[in-house]
Amino acid sequence: MGQKILLLSCCAPCSCAVIEKLAQEQADFAVVFYNPNIRPREEYDRRCAENRRLCEVYRVPFIELDYDNDRWCALTRGLEREPERGRRCDICFYMRLKRVMAYAKTQGFDVVASVLGVSRYKDLAQVNRAAARAAAETGVPYLEIEGRKHGMQDRRMALIEALALYKQTYCGCHLPLLKD
Repeated sequence: MGQKILLLSCCAPCSCAVIEKLAQEQADFAVVFYNPNIRPREEYDRRCAENRRLCEVYRVPFIELDYDNDRWCALTRGLEREPERGRRCDICFYMRLKRVMAYAKTQGFDVVASVLGVSRYKDLAQVNRAAARAAAETGVPYLEIEGRKHGMQDRRMALIEALALYKQTYCGCHLPLLKD
């Protein structure tokens, strides 16, 4: 029997090829949406709904955790001007992965994986470091997934078009002039 995987998804475009691959492999997995970094709330709701729709296509269980934007803002306060791949990303990845791992532990999942490093705008090594730290603290192993190489990027682009996925133009926290 294989591992029961909880896959943290940041958005449907980043996760579509990984979800398709895991579904084709008949992996035992569910997708979790925990993204308190996404602002404004309307954008969060749109991305969440698109993730849910994608999971319905592949008949994969979908879990939405709380939208804890106030906590995210408190943890990242003072880092608003950090560049992509900066210190704010360290905190954001760690916060989200640790929360998902804590959930996984209580719900019978064996490992947590994520697609947080699939976008070329993200640093996969940075995601993996945050995941290793969260795994050490929660006792839930992290399964590193490669979603860029071996044709995955091309497949991702094809699925975005074929499924007419909503493709946002910014990371959830990188809207200029947002007020807390």
